[in-house]
Amino acid sequence: MYKYNELRTVHLEITAACNASCPMCSRNINGGEVNPQMPTAELDLTAIEKIFDPEFVRQLDRIYLCGNFGDPIAARDTLEALRYFRTINATINLSMHTNGSAKRPEWWAELARVIGPKGYVVFSLDGLEDTNHLYRQGTVWSKIMENARAFIAAGGRARWDYIVFAHNEHQVEDAEALSKQMGFERFQYKKSARFFSNASGMTKEMHQAANRRGLATTLLQPPTNSKYRNSVIDELSKISKNDQPLKFLPSKVVDVKDKLYSQIFHKDPTKKKPMERVWDEAEIKCKVQEEKSLYISAEGIVQPCCWTANQMYVWYWNQRGGQIWTAIDEVGKDNLNAVSHSLENIVNGRYFQEVVPNSWGKSSCADGKLAVCAKTCGTKYDAFSEQFK
Repeated sequence: MYKYNELRTVHLEITAACNASCPMCSRNINGGEVNPQMPTAELDLTAIEKIFDPEFVRQLDRIYLCGNFGDPIAARDTLEALRYFRTINATINLSMHTNGSAKRPEWWAELARVIGPKGYVVFSLDGLEDTNHLYRQGTVWSKIMENARAFIAAGGRARWDYIVFAHNEHQVEDAEALSKQMGFERFQYKKSARFFSNASGMTKEMHQAANRRGLATTLLQPPTNSKYRNSVIDELSKISKNDQPLKFLPSKVVDVKDKLYSQIFHKDPTKKKPMERVWDEAEIKCKVQEEKSLYISAEGIVQPCCWTANQMYVWYWNQRGGQIWTAIDEVGKDNLNAVSHSLENIVNGRYFQEVVPNSWGKSSCADGKLAVCAKTCGTKYDAFSEQFK
């Protein structure tokens, strides 16, 4: 992939904790029970200073805090970590993604001063006062507005990301108008790629949200207006319309030597379904390889990206059921932990230099091609990039 001294960007997940319970987040089961596989983890300032030595921080152009599972506002040392980075590198771009519904306004004002003009905060707000909480369950609109105003008033550069669903598509223009009124520097509506189910290997037209008691809340659906629909997901829907769901739920924990994906994907070409062929045939152009970027989890586990890391703990598979474990176990999970091992040795080691990139050239997912890479960085069907077009 890349070597340690070539890295320019780090995606840091400082905590696995979050004050919200979004229904399409792997942190919880459809917004209800917390994912039992997800480890409770957080990187404190001591761990941050161990992983990010001053020479490495000076090498970087950007560090951004955004979680697979957690929100940086739920971490104890987020402000201190960002201050550490800024003290060492005055020109580095520092940013974070958040639901905005925690901490006091004074904290947000100090965040603006620490980040300064070379960085920003993305507030993930999917609607207005009457709709934002339907997806961002557990957040409080008045608290978010108070915190955003405090951040902007203190000189912070704020951006607004808005995932469009059927229940909020009528408010996109009003939300953009509010963002301008408040002083957000950018408003980005997102054509969600979330309506693809990794659990079934198919697209879907609805997703039932639940609360912490397991009771049904909002029935999430994609927007009806084609302007806000993800055209790649719509195209994949046409491909998979005659498929039956793939068997992503083995009855027992599968030993890594048995290669779980040999049970999910067929080795026999005559038995392959259309969606299987999409990932088998995908030409992979790795986004983070081009960006010279890597991801560090709240455990300190180093992965090329948040997408590969996300597959480590998914509630709809049995423990260690995700295909990424076939790659991780070739070197051992602990050997990818930057708290206990040198980040330089991890990046220059076999996992980054051989195991992951070598998988891209394999003939099929059944033979070891990483399906998450084919799905996220396939050149023909790129639902992620389509979100922002």
